[in-house]
Amino acid sequence: MLSISTQQRVALEWNLNGYQPCPKLKPRPQITSKICSMISTSKTHTMAQEKVEVFKSLESWATQHVLPLVKPVEISWQPHDLLPDSSLPLDEFNDQVKRLRERTKELPDEYLVVLVGDMITEEALPTYQTWINKLDGVGDETGSSQTPWSVWSRSWTAEENRHGDLLKTYLYLSGRVDMLMIEKTIHYLLGAGMYLGTENNPYMGFVYTSFQERATFVSHGNTARLAKEGGDPVLARICGTIAADEKRHETAYVKIVEKLLEVDPTETMMAIATMMRRNITMPAHFMQDGRDPHLFENFSVAAQRLGVYTAGDYADILEYLIRRWRLEKLENLTSEGKRAQEFVCGLAPRIRRLQERADERACKMDLTFSWIFNKKVIL
Repeated sequence: MLSISTQQRVALEWNLNGYQPCPKLKPRPQITSKICSMISTSKTHTMAQEKVEVFKSLESWATQHVLPLVKPVEISWQPHDLLPDSSLPLDEFNDQVKRLRERTKELPDEYLVVLVGDMITEEALPTYQTWINKLDGVGDETGSSQTPWSVWSRSWTAEENRHGDLLKTYLYLSGRVDMLMIEKTIHYLLGAGMYLGTENNPYMGFVYTSFQERATFVSHGNTARLAKEGGDPVLARICGTIAADEKRHETAYVKIVEKLLEVDPTETMMAIATMMRRNITMPAHFMQDGRDPHLFENFSVAAQRLGVYTAGDYADILEYLIRRWRLEKLENLTSEGKRAQEFVCGLAPRIRRLQERADERACKMDLTFSWIFNKKVIL
């Protein structure tokens, strides 16, 4: 049984809406109880064996349509390309670091909080690779399997690994953040893991990654915009470069789900509906620093108020995927598949109404973050 704290249950509940309540507001107990019950009775390996054969039958297709989205190492960017060059003579290296600090000194504290939260999420990559390798029929069972699913997941991991390395080093050199507390947060998060409700089911898993990769594309794109506005064009380039990776990864996962809708429409439509009922939970929802039990919720507040990732973005992503996968026009569904189709296609307006109610109840909040030396930020 997987147990979580009350604060983590609250974080999971409010994650659907992309915002957090005022301190005076209480979470809706019926929703948190539902989430708690779902986690405590979580299932694994629920996919029928014949469905595993679907993914085996798609290996040739994946080789032709997914693996080309992997960039060869020799033409890929590396963190070194975007950071001060430590191989330079000391005075030249110090000069580059000094210029970096000059660029970052005017960035608002609340922006740094969101950037740190995004970086910590990227740093939990070992958890994500472990999760992908547990998806039935597509996992890398040997650690070096040559199936296209395994080659893709390892290549995806290698590309993603650069994101946290780059952001963490840049923030370290800026001198604006408390690296000890950030490192403790990463340590706690990797130890805590995550719960996504995908049941080791690759139908659900690829629905999740389609949504999540687009969410990270949106988030990093917005941090790039804010960095440029804040006077740091290099950081803007860094965040934009990461966003471009996330967009390419999104393309791969969206293609996979699109193909699954073609070969197995009802199973795939039901997987989409299941994931949307459970909500697309951010993978760092167990984030904490050993001091603030509400750290993930507070980070989410900052991202919402700063416009980096909002309830509106959540609804936009859902609407985009509905259009991209042509879900409203999907045919050859069973009665159960049609009910799933109706639910998903009518969900975005409901999310937007939740956002409107949240905006009406929103209040100004003073939050303290250990990541920025316990400074308060007003949101």
